[in-house]
Amino acid sequence: MTSQEWQGLASELSSLLSLQSSPLAITFSEVASEGVPTYEGTMPEPTPDGRTGKVPAGCVFWMKAADRTFTTLPEDHGNCSVGSLTHGLKTIEEIKDNSDVAAMLDCGWVTMDVVPQIPVIKKRPNFITYGPLQDTRIDPDVVFLRLTAKQVMILHDAVPGLCFEGKPQCHIIPIAMEQNDVAVSVGCMLSRVRTGMSSNEMTCAMPASRLAEIVDRIKTTCAADISVAAYASEDSQRFKK
Repeated sequence: MTSQEWQGLASELSSLLSLQSSPLAITFSEVASEGVPTYEGTMPEPTPDGRTGKVPAGCVFWMKAADRTFTTLPEDHGNCSVGSLTHGLKTIEEIKDNSDVAAMLDCGWVTMDVVPQIPVIKKRPNFITYGPLQDTRIDPDVVFLRLTAKQVMILHDAVPGLCFEGKPQCHIIPIAMEQNDVAVSVGCMLSRVRTGMSSNEMTCAMPASRLAEIVDRIKTTCAADISVAAYASEDSQRFKK
């Protein structure tokens, strides 16, 4: 698609759902996107197990990309073992002995038998680019949204087979990219603390290749909701007498 087409879809999506945060474009690639700056930041001293990165976890890039486009390297994501796994940057063998994984296992937040079942990006990317969908100059792989309960309600009606997921929040990205499904996450405490995301928000990842179809479905759902809302409002007037 052209950049103008992506811009149009981003505008329609934002308007239909009354989004408070811009939809994001996320792109996995072997080569750097031309003309896109790399994410600036400093890495703290690594932990004893070697973990460090430019942000506490890859999910933090969702917040940083709300108003600008940038490209990240695998090492930029390296502080979070779970995010490195889901984004195809590291294998289970490479992360299983890390201290952050141990902390999650020790408190019972997750069990090791669940880890191999977590969806992951299959091919290790050399670059991951984030930015507002309306600004994208290339075809992204995933469109990412931050949603309220009402917005999820609309999406649930519009998208048959919508996946509802829990922890870890970031695994909705490979669900969208590898399984071609639309996935909503109720979030996870690890991500909420690191990103500072509102307690009222959930997240959604959808295959970018399906966005035009999804926007059309949302239009139909919103039209029906407007009619039902008008009926409910009028009917409720009987109880105000």
